[in-house]
Amino acid sequence: MVDTTPLTRAVEHFADRLRAAPQSRLQRGAAAEALALARQLARWAQELEEPGVAPREMPDAGMFAAADQITVAGHDLAVVLRSDADVDEALTLVEEAQKRAGV
Repeated sequence: MVDTTPLTRAVEHFADRLRAAPQSRLQRGAAAEALALARQLARWAQELEEPGVAPREMPDAGMFAAADQITVAGHDLAVVLRSDADVDEALTLVEEAQKRAGV
């Protein structure tokens, strides 16, 4: 069994920081960075769940939904990850995106 706890904690932390961020920070790129991460995580999860099927793109639901989008995508991915190496890779993606977002 793969322990995805570090990934889900990191996703929740990033989402909490986004929810606490001022609108100006979201507008300056934090929300866009979060959406890009959510799309990347969602695409990865879909590829694991449905190999060979073209992944659907997560829609842009607006800057105030970005925290929820990374939460959903991160938790969906955590359910289907198969190795500790994948968890580490996903964790790195989340941490790097949070740094770029500046939250």
